[in-house]
Amino acid sequence: MENCAISRWDDPVEINKKLKELTSQPIWEVNDDYYQNEIMPYYDEKCKASKAVFEEAKNYIPGGVQHNLAFNKPFPMCMERAEGAYLYDKDGNQYIDFLQAGGPTILGSNYEPVRQRVLELLNTCGPVTGLLHESELMIAKEINKHMPNVEMFRMLGSGTEACMAALRIARIATGKKRIIKMGGAYHGWSDQLVYGLKIPGSRNLLESHGIPGKSYDLIDECRPNDLNMLEALLKKNKLRGGTAGILVEPVGPESGTRPVAQDYNKGVRALCDKYGALMIFDEVVTGFRVAVSGAQGYFDVVPDLTIFGKIVAGGYPAAGGVGGKKEFAQLMAAGLATGKHRAYVGGTLAANPLSCVAGTAAIQEIARTNACEIAGKMGDRLTDGLKGLIDKYGLPFVAYNQGSICHLECTGAMSFDFSSMSFIKSALGILKHKDMMYVRKDSMEKMGAAYMANGIVTLAGSRLYTSMADTPEIIDEALNRFENVFKHVAKTDKGLIK
Repeated sequence: MENCAISRWDDPVEINKKLKELTSQPIWEVNDDYYQNEIMPYYDEKCKASKAVFEEAKNYIPGGVQHNLAFNKPFPMCMERAEGAYLYDKDGNQYIDFLQAGGPTILGSNYEPVRQRVLELLNTCGPVTGLLHESELMIAKEINKHMPNVEMFRMLGSGTEACMAALRIARIATGKKRIIKMGGAYHGWSDQLVYGLKIPGSRNLLESHGIPGKSYDLIDECRPNDLNMLEALLKKNKLRGGTAGILVEPVGPESGTRPVAQDYNKGVRALCDKYGALMIFDEVVTGFRVAVSGAQGYFDVVPDLTIFGKIVAGGYPAAGGVGGKKEFAQLMAAGLATGKHRAYVGGTLAANPLSCVAGTAAIQEIARTNACEIAGKMGDRLTDGLKGLIDKYGLPFVAYNQGSICHLECTGAMSFDFSSMSFIKSALGILKHKDMMYVRKDSMEKMGAAYMANGIVTLAGSRLYTSMADTPEIIDEALNRFENVFKHVAKTDKGLIK
């Protein structure tokens, strides 16, 4: 496929087997001597400005940071400059950036051609008018050009909002109410969908606080990569009014942290058709990263609705939207419509000119430069190098990738699965393993701190996004830095059920 990041598809059965082996033994992490004598001194001596900002921020910001991804052990780094494959903190330290703002900057950070288009807009129109701007049309046409299945597109402010809109559309279109999502998947933080996060089978037991239990009455959680369980839920739902939509991340929950079989999405499509449910693709991460045609192009699957975020605003704010087949997407029509039911969606700054111009420019540049394929090749190079280092040092770590979405599991903190049709059975599994999961999560953050001190920015120490700005030389330098961490890793007596 042209302009595609993925050159291979690893067997999810083999990956999950390795992850189970990882979580069945004690934690391996950087030894205490290295952590205390080399890692912590880096933060104490070379990151004083970052620490000062964080300490003051705690007086004004809950937790000291405005975004969950920014909280790193032992304290967040305060970044001052982003350029291509690098970040620079307030103390002037340089880092190889595999966070890439959480995924949206596949062209590399602060990409100049996009920046110039944004500056032109700011000099003439400003970021927002509150009325129609031609850029709204341009981004919808650009998305349709590369994803013909997205016949209509409505720009919103975030992926969270887009997920909320998709559920409303599915319910209006089908006349049904229930929604099925995959366990472990993140579809934003709305009351309905903050359910079964990170750990399949966790339902509302781990992170869904401050939300009435009834908010989840119409949400069902299914084990990832399990078509048999999915059909069982669909059959059960036929007796409860039916399923309006099935919500999936096409490479697997949590950006492929729980990988699926290559033909899984076609199996979901077939079940949607069989039971009259809308297939909703959450392409917040995969859209214009897996391929310029999205994951739907790579898997050759036609979803009914597609959710966008991240790249759809080119790394600029207000990145979100939902589109799909005209018969469904037009249910979001603005105004009073024609007396028909419609999904009420919107926002004062939704589809603002700045976001639309940046998104259009970014998608055009991704297509022009073949950014997906370039970033994907660097993802392959990084993952292959990590596998080599894991073997060299005899570590039980697991590395794999879906093109430019790379995974490095060192503790298996999020690799558990308590999926069950029985709430009681899931709850018992969570209670039994809860303390051990937090110990593993703390260790994962400790590994992330070691990577950062060696000049590598990751997402929580376990996920890495490559970009077009990465070169073979940058990847090889990153691998040298990973090796400097791996050679200090040792087996501990932590992380097992007591």
